[in-house]
Formats: sequence, structure tokens, C-alpha cells
Amino acid sequence: MAVESASEVQATVFKLTGTQLLSVGRSDRVVAKSENLTARIKVYAEGGENTLHSHSREEHMFLVLAGQATFRLGRDEREQVVNQFEGVLLPAGAYYWFQSSGNENLVMFRVGTGKREGDDRVGKTGAPLPGGSEDNKHVEGVPVPGKFFGN
Repeated sequence: MAVESASEVQATVFKLTGTQLLSVGRSDRVVAKSENLTARIKVYAEGGENTLHSHSREEHMFLVLAGQATFRLGRDEREQVVNQFEGVLLPAGAYYWFQSSGNENLVMFRVGTGKREGDDRVGKTGAPLPGGSEDNKHVEGVPVPGKFFGN
């Protein structure tokens, strides 16, 4: 396999501070992306990814930057509280859901691997479950004017 020269490969520099905090709902912003990796910052005023689901092709992890998340892991939905600077690694096919369980916005850094072609999220029955859907209890975020993560 040929190695590309440094002039052909581009690095991406990003920051997570300055991300808008919310009064209601959630937001999701891709901060960097390559062919095999996606990094995003997610903010939840309340709620979370509230329906048991898995990603059939993507392995990913969450790192809590602010607030607290309560994850339900596996089909048996065992509970795990994840605090600031703690995280969860989810292999492809691992079932989970989570919700914000702290007193402030839940801010998480999410990194996913693998070539994704469309949404690979599936619900408990194996049927597609789009992330922004009503079935996944999606509520669009409402910004708090002048309030940002890390500022």
C-alpha cells in the first residue's frame, strides 16, 4: 500500500469551546471528519438518545465534558452513571440509550469510526431508527443567548 505524501494529507484542527448551550432540546455538530472517523460535540438541555438502539457498522465513544449522563447499556439496560471526564466505548452492534441526569447541560464529545453510508442506527427490533426522528424522541435545541460551553 502506498503512503501518501504529507502534502496530500490534510489535518483538521478544531475546538469544542464556544459551543452554544441550550434551554430546551439537543444539538449535534460535526467538528471534524475524515473517511474513517467523525468527531462531534453534542449538547443536551434535557433528554438524550432516549430509545434503545445500536449502530450496526459504527464503533463510537462518548466523553462527558460537562454535566452527567445516565446510560442504559445492553438489551438488559443495566444503568451506568457517567460524570465529567468519564466516557463510554460502544462497539458496533452494542445497544444503549442515555439521558442527561445532571443539573446543567450535558456536553459530550463523540468520536465514531468506520465508513458510514447513511444512518446505521437500528432500534430494538432491528428496524431503522433515524437519530433525528420522533421515534428517537428528538427535540430540536433552543439556544440560551450568550451562553457557550467553555467560555
